[in-house]
Amino acid sequence: MPSMDTSFIIEITKRDFAERFAGSVLGSTWAIIWPVVNLFIYIVIFGKVMGARLPGTSDMNAYGIYLAAGLIPWAAFAATITRSTSVFIDKKHIISKVSTSLPSLQLHIFLSETITFLISMMVFFFILTLQGHDFHPSLWLLPFLYYLQQLLALSIGLFTAVLNVFIRDVREITGVILQLWFWFTPIVYTSDILPGVVQKILPYNPAYIIIQSYQRMFIFHDYPPFHALLFLTITTHILLSFAFATFRYLEKDIRDFL
Repeated sequence: MPSMDTSFIIEITKRDFAERFAGSVLGSTWAIIWPVVNLFIYIVIFGKVMGARLPGTSDMNAYGIYLAAGLIPWAAFAATITRSTSVFIDKKHIISKVSTSLPSLQLHIFLSETITFLISMMVFFFILTLQGHDFHPSLWLLPFLYYLQQLLALSIGLFTAVLNVFIRDVREITGVILQLWFWFTPIVYTSDILPGVVQKILPYNPAYIIIQSYQRMFIFHDYPPFHALLFLTITTHILLSFAFATFRYLEKDIRDFL
């Protein structure tokens, strides 16, 4: 298998990011406008105008911050899985012309979504700073949390990308699963409204562990659940190994089908 070309990954990452806003007057400025608009809706509309409140706190901005702290990482996580699932099909014109390793195409999605995530987070921090929000030392763990979240997304995305080459319905099935997964994860609601049986199985939901960690750091000024993160870290690396082993076993067939 050809070695990964760093310059190739960087080039298709830049092209991918630029193509999102190709033809628009403001161009890549939209990458900043959209996070500002979304965070305005989360924090101002939901928190102040609609009067949404988060149980356990009297801060009128708490629910908006809770919402943003969950939706920003979920957006990167879900987009990485969705785009990774179809990347071999979407980039088959490149695969047929350029000698490159297929996993490098996954990495360009990781980098592209990371740029979007960083812009959203910078806007988020800026708004929180303007509001005089207290930042907890646990926020230094954000890089690791993001790494773990995206490694999980890439692991799932690599496995579904392999399946999608042979069964094109996998992309649609993945979309349905992500939609159900989103609503099963306390992002726009709190876990205490769920039935007791559902609350007992929530700790086995990897997205819940990740999103809960973000929310604890931003809202409740607390550290993430380290035992749960340790378990998720081990599980994610096992899943990545399985996904990569599956890819290596079927790589020749993947190239033939494409």
